[in-house]
Amino acid sequence: MKAVVYDKNDSNDKLVLREVEKPIPKDNQVLIKVYAVSLNAADYRSMKMGIIPKNKIFGSDISGKIEAVGKDITKFSIDDEVFGDISACGFGGLAEYVAVSENALTFKPHGISFESAAAVPMSAVTALQALRNKGNIQKGQTVLIYGAGGGVGTFAVQLAKYYDTEVTAVCGERNVDLMRSLKADFVIDYHKDDFSQSNKRYDLVIAVNGNRSLSTYKHVLSTNGIYVNIGGALSQVFKSILFGGLMSIGSKKMRFLAAKPNIEDLKFIIKLVEEGQIIPVVDKLYPFYETSEAMKYISNGHAQGKVIVVFVGDIVKDPL
Repeated sequence: MKAVVYDKNDSNDKLVLREVEKPIPKDNQVLIKVYAVSLNAADYRSMKMGIIPKNKIFGSDISGKIEAVGKDITKFSIDDEVFGDISACGFGGLAEYVAVSENALTFKPHGISFESAAAVPMSAVTALQALRNKGNIQKGQTVLIYGAGGGVGTFAVQLAKYYDTEVTAVCGERNVDLMRSLKADFVIDYHKDDFSQSNKRYDLVIAVNGNRSLSTYKHVLSTNGIYVNIGGALSQVFKSILFGGLMSIGSKKMRFLAAKPNIEDLKFIIKLVEEGQIIPVVDKLYPFYETSEAMKYISNGHAQGKVIVVFVGDIVKDPL
């Protein structure tokens, strides 16, 4: 099969299209013919830090059809349409086929495209766990989402509205109209205005790409407010982990989320997508052989929502 393989010795590009052995599913695995994969910060940040999957194939958020099942599989059958986050299975989504545990997957609703389904798992579950698990979101609260224009941010805005809160989205000029279309109550273009200079206070602050100081975020929290860091520069993440506890002395809490795949959370979100309450925002579709360009695009940090690599369909003309 064809796969996009990480090769640190390649002088032109680290992600190269190669012929590799097609996996054979173990007794507790299913073999998936991959239709679409969404890229995440986890992919390019792992690459930068030298954290490479064992098989050297990145890609965690996949959608596709089951082609074969191991003898112990009870949940799925051949030809079932599925999707999920396979990061706990060692990644491997950027390939024509991948073999993974059935526990990482759930059924893709027929009314949702493979591209939209692939956009959901890691980003949407991260947003949900930040708002609900760490942020204890409640109806009527004021919520600030900093870095609202990317994959996690677009889901966070919509989920915060689902929980019936007042949402302020902080983003760049390019995403202002997008935030309004997602029903954000207020939109702040960080190039023009500084949210920290306002007198407004927030019950919950979510920093998706938080490059402001922890003290700045704490300053805009209301009494008993909660700040949750779920990404951004490594320095910001480390500061949240190291100093969050110390800065949480008192009524304001500073927290860090290390999101984990959760199939029940994924089922909850895909039901909202199916009902039209949540819309996966897809910025660009790239054919499989342009995965390297797609990774470069998302690593620049300015994607509107999700970037999807597509394996089948009219836009794919595989040169190999």
